[in-house]
Amino acid sequence: MLLTEDLSYRYPGGETLRFPDLDCPDGQTRLLLGQSGSGKTTLLQLLAGLRQPASGQVVVNGQDLSQLSGQARDRFRGRHIGLVFQTPHFLRALSVRENLRIAQQLAGEPADDRRIADLLDRLDIGHKATSLPSRLSVGQQQRAAIARAVINQPALILADEPTSALDDTNARAVADLLREQAAAVNATLLIVTHDNRLTDLVAHQTTL
Repeated sequence: MLLTEDLSYRYPGGETLRFPDLDCPDGQTRLLLGQSGSGKTTLLQLLAGLRQPASGQVVVNGQDLSQLSGQARDRFRGRHIGLVFQTPHFLRALSVRENLRIAQQLAGEPADDRRIADLLDRLDIGHKATSLPSRLSVGQQQRAAIARAVINQPALILADEPTSALDDTNARAVADLLREQAAAVNATLLIVTHDNRLTDLVAHQTTL
């Protein structure tokens, strides 16, 4: 489902990073471990089609991302890739429900309020659907971010340091939520992190 080969990225200053090959089947959860400065976030952005590699290829759900135009890549990302960041980013003037509607529409899908309501209920934040993101607790914001990442039933979920700012209890809760939501749609889940607390929770691991 996710396949990379001979992937590298060259920064504007001239430094080139080379990354290990990945081969992640449908439904697998994997940790990508590395210390600060190892290129974890750059690799995640390459996998999401947010950066262009200097060499190699990224294949998601059978599609080589390099073969897509910028607009087509954005549309593909919206439909097939869910992103969860360390710090959730929302359109602040819109409610949680409206943020999820936008995610559907950007993927070329019609807004589906029933699916949004069902998903928010499963994540125990259904009562926050009409709230602004700023009115949510940190934990609720993380749940809303996970909801936005999986609303279009993506084939691949990429999570960038989703637990590093959380205490042990909440870190485990977020990791469990990510795995549960990935399993619900048989998505491949790749968690990019330097948080060693997660190594006991995920069997499949790759180190940069």
